[in-house]
Amino acid sequence: MSRIVELLDLTFRWVHVIAGIMWIGNSLLFNWLDRNLRPAARRAPELYGDIWLLHSGAFYFVEKTSLDGQPMPKPLHWFKWQAYTTWLSGVALLAVVYYLGSRSLLTDPAKSTLSPGIALLIAVGSIVTGWLVYDLLWRFVAPRSATAAGALSVIALVALVYALTHLLSGRAAFLHVGALLATIMAGNVAMTIMPSQRVLVDAVAAGRPPDPVVAATAKTRSIHNNYLTFPVIALMLSNHFPGVYGHRASWLLLLAILGVGAAVRHLLNIRYTFRYWVPALGLTVAGSFLFLVVEGRPDAGSSAAAARADSDLPAQVTFEDARSIIDRRCTACHSATPGIAEFGAAPGGVSFDDPSRIRALAARIRVRAIDTRTMPLGNRTNMTDRERALLARWLAQPQGTTGTR
Repeated sequence: MSRIVELLDLTFRWVHVIAGIMWIGNSLLFNWLDRNLRPAARRAPELYGDIWLLHSGAFYFVEKTSLDGQPMPKPLHWFKWQAYTTWLSGVALLAVVYYLGSRSLLTDPAKSTLSPGIALLIAVGSIVTGWLVYDLLWRFVAPRSATAAGALSVIALVALVYALTHLLSGRAAFLHVGALLATIMAGNVAMTIMPSQRVLVDAVAAGRPPDPVVAATAKTRSIHNNYLTFPVIALMLSNHFPGVYGHRASWLLLLAILGVGAAVRHLLNIRYTFRYWVPALGLTVAGSFLFLVVEGRPDAGSSAAAARADSDLPAQVTFEDARSIIDRRCTACHSATPGIAEFGAAPGGVSFDDPSRIRALAARIRVRAIDTRTMPLGNRTNMTDRERALLARWLAQPQGTTGTR
């Protein structure tokens, strides 16, 4: 069964990445076109502008038009399946990785005592509720005050980030915030942008002028998707960075990632009208990086726990002592023949069967088991503070990384 799950993980992840590249690529291209159109060379009231492009050895001419009073062109190409495929494959990935055999990935006993079932309800409920709150705000509050809808959306997002990072495991919290934002993007396409485009097509086919309010509503949701693109990409990759999602202030680091992603996207959007966008972009990236470095320093709480456990440790910790801990607490998963088989053999390509592999992976052991305490996953094998302190002392000794006694 674990082999089937692994192949499903590979398949859905492959589809998800390809579809996401296609969706994001289309989105960025059309956004770029909108910001670079020139006044149309052909004079007609229905034209917004045109542009010449050079690609793959040929020239392309593109016009943006409302088709007011013009016949419907055929064939008309719609852009929707990239978005739908990205979202559907993402949901399938969540199910395979988090909701089926590995629901323990959702929880962290150091944060809460939630059962896997309750954690599953919270994870799925956060996506569904988050989308409903967002859609209701922009469907009913935004027509009266877009500022109020925007402010309430940000407040709701901050509250959700704080709640998830304190209820779920750090890895699951980051992925589910990303899943929520991706659901908002896909929902915008399915529930607002596509229906608006159908209204536009029906109006043109009937010879009526398109309703500018409908077009403006679709454009607003499209702009939201544009600003969410960079944050969602970062959160898709976040499970590779335990120093961030495993930090005690992970909620603050997550918000910083969301903020810098949206800020960078904004500066790239206004670069054609803002003269100083390059230094502004550099300062934004540098300032955000500095914030993550300072705020993301190793947890004081982990250091204090290590200090308490350190009080009765031997002066020297041998490799045999360290390997004994790893055998008891880590090889249940990280082995060619794991005792916990739901993650497959040697997850992440990490195996501690061979002493040389333990020595080679010493730095990684420090990050995962000591600095961030994100391993063992959910502390399923009950590694104690004293055992972490013993590993830390072994790693701190020069012989810890050379393998000598």
